[in-house]
Amino acid sequence: MTGDGVPVSEQQTERPVLRVVVADDNPVVRAGLTALLDGREEVRVVAEASDGHEARETARRHRPDLVLLDVRMPGVDGLTALPDLVPLAPVLMLTYSGESEVVREALRRGAGGYLVHGEFTADQLVTAVRDVVAGRAHLTPTAATAVVGELRESALAHAKRSPEANPSANSRERLSQVQSPVGQLGSLLSAREAEIMDLIATGLNNHRIAAACFISEKTVKNHINRIFAKLHCTTRAEATAKWLGTAPGTTPPSREVG
Repeated sequence: MTGDGVPVSEQQTERPVLRVVVADDNPVVRAGLTALLDGREEVRVVAEASDGHEARETARRHRPDLVLLDVRMPGVDGLTALPDLVPLAPVLMLTYSGESEVVREALRRGAGGYLVHGEFTADQLVTAVRDVVAGRAHLTPTAATAVVGELRESALAHAKRSPEANPSANSRERLSQVQSPVGQLGSLLSAREAEIMDLIATGLNNHRIAAACFISEKTVKNHINRIFAKLHCTTRAEATAKWLGTAPGTTPPSREVG
């Protein structure tokens, strides 16, 4: 027992309460998120905001551990408010906006994670809050796919900028690659396998992939074994390089999956 009568074992295992600001222009959504998070012992909503301006002022006043931020709000929207919010607290986007460019811009402006409504459970939301506060990125499948898309575009742009000693020969080589089975990796994988390969390429581990796809870790491992066999790979790094088209002699996969 300690001097305040609390057993030492309880003090050692007690988690600090994470203080959260919820910013969303829809009062029903705000109320629902507040009720959900306040129902957990380790999370407490300290304030709500209806737009980006209120979110900034509230974050300055309360100095929360995290801001849950919507994208589209009247007045100052979430993307506009992000650069001012990030120095005050980690920001987790929680929105119905799943457009790739919006996801990418939010992450470029400093968001620590991006959740699309309908792609997570209540438990996964709390896990995402913990992850972002701890500095770990957390993305639902739509957001993860947007990140993979940007990586592919970057890889292609880099390849186009590479010096070409023999343009005609290189053109023939690229055409050969596109027409080869390696250039059509996407057609080798099922829709589920392609989805899992996208998540692998973002750096997610099996536990996170299982949560994002609502399947067991054993099922994830089975899919990965089949992916490795189809892509002729033995490691995640090798599979990712082929999938993104950054491995020697490969191009990004066709998105027409079987």
